[in-house]
Amino acid sequence: MYAAYVTITILASVFTGVAAVTYLIGHDYPKAQMDMKRLPRAWMPRLGTALAAGSLGLLAGFAVPLLGTLAAAGLVAYFVGALIAHLRVGSRQLVGWAVFFSTSVAALVLNLVHHW
Repeated sequence: MYAAYVTITILASVFTGVAAVTYLIGHDYPKAQMDMKRLPRAWMPRLGTALAAGSLGLLAGFAVPLLGTLAAAGLVAYFVGALIAHLRVGSRQLVGWAVFFSTSVAALVLNLVHHW
């Protein structure tokens, strides 16, 4: 179980970390996503910061388990919000969302199982 916990936590951290960087550097893909969801581009740094905090929090969870649990829960909430943003505009392009959401949920579940 420990190997699964470590593997999924690192995978979720890498996924969200890469997404955070794309938001923070102003890459074209997040800009297109913001436009498609009719969200202000001014939110991109905040969303990128939230993703970065979740990514780093997952890694910090190896040292302080509560931080990892809170980071994983925060990422799950973030991606629930992303789903709502997709559905609000009628978007059915949910494959990318499903990958991020499922890895975040898996990180949360494995964190809870491993530490609590």
